Amino acid sequence: MARDIDIREGIDWTTVWLYAALVFFGWLNIYAAVYNPENPITIFSTSHNAGKQLLFISSTFVLILIILFVDYKVYDSFAYIFYGFVILLLIATIFLATEIKGSRSWIKLGSTFSLQPAEFSKIFTALALARFLSTQGVNISKVRDAIVAGLLVFVPPIIIILQKETGSALTFAAFIAVFYREGLPGIYPALGIALAILFVLVLFFNKFYVVAGLAVACGLFWYMFLKRYERTRQNLIRLGGVFVIASAFVFGVKFFTTNVLQPHQQKRIQVLVNPDSDPLGAGWNVTQSRVAISSGGIIGKGYLQGTQTKFDFVPEQSTDFIFCTVGEEWGFVGSVVVILIFAALLNRIINLAEKQRSKFSRIYGYCVASILFFHLFVNIGMTIGLMPVIGIPLPFLSYGGSSLWSFTILLFIFLKLDAHRSYKV
Repeated sequence: MARDIDIREGIDWTTVWLYAALVFFGWLNIYAAVYNPENPITIFSTSHNAGKQLLFISSTFVLILIILFVDYKVYDSFAYIFYGFVILLLIATIFLATEIKGSRSWIKLGSTFSLQPAEFSKIFTALALARFLSTQGVNISKVRDAIVAGLLVFVPPIIIILQKETGSALTFAAFIAVFYREGLPGIYPALGIALAILFVLVLFFNKFYVVAGLAVACGLFWYMFLKRYERTRQNLIRLGGVFVIASAFVFGVKFFTTNVLQPHQQKRIQVLVNPDSDPLGAGWNVTQSRVAISSGGIIGKGYLQGTQTKFDFVPEQSTDFIFCTVGEEWGFVGSVVVILIFAALLNRIINLAEKQRSKFSRIYGYCVASILFFHLFVNIGMTIGLMPVIGIPLPFLSYGGSSLWSFTILLFIFLKLDAHRSYKV
């Protein structure tokens, strides 16, 4: 049982202040991204994204209060119900959503605002996964349990792909880190990394060359890493099976990029491989983003002094490419400070997760950290040209109600669970 506590004493205020710092800094940079020196409008005006973001920020206080004052046991007890509801909502979105830029993932709320259910699906998937893995007798090292956990994680992104929102679907790969933390044998994450490397190699080299390289690698492994007594017929068959599966994956990459990815996403991958292939089209965002960041130098041009952002050289500059505004106006120093605040937040979440007495709370905490890290890594990577542009927001900084609300709910559910850590028996 758990007795009533004073939530003001139980909540981890260090995490709250780190969250508040990121949200406030994000609001300032959204204003910088939309600021027009020839027609300056106050930051509080709802005629631009900064004013609208302030409304979203204000509404998060209501969400936070609801989360903190709801019984913490609700998140565990109703995890599967929440998950089932979001699956139905994702399916409904395919039919109810208005098509925007080829995607059917936004449900309109009136004439001004829209809601993206895919953003919230990560929260309820994390709760369902934590509930399943914390069930007595469940062990992810068992094949059956690993399959069930995998289905919980991968059903939502499959539906999201049907909405033609591949970027949001890819963020569910973050849960692999949770599987590994909870006992999934290291061979599986290693295989995932190997497949990712193969995918990249196929993008840069002819697939037949990649298969030839696989054959050479298998031969070297057989003769250099296996001892004589290990070179059995059974191991040869296993190695041959690995080669066949890997080769099939190599040839399947072409099918995936041609038939699953949207034309604009294919262009983005081409630009990642060859930045000069479409400098005025798909490569424009990344090129201008890199110019903006590099032009900031060490200390930046100064707040509201950026030129790349002021003259709209960078598309989506207040949403997916908000980090280029940080780089241009605050420079290398400001960019590092933002990354360090994120690092401190992630480190704090992981430390708190390890201290949990409840397995459910610990697993959910790792889900939160993994999702935030994936968004941070990919978003900053795509703004500097190291990752393909897949259109995912930078947590707490990017403009958007769905993004801010979902990350806020994700984080504060964990803080609510952690607030009761010392009171569980």
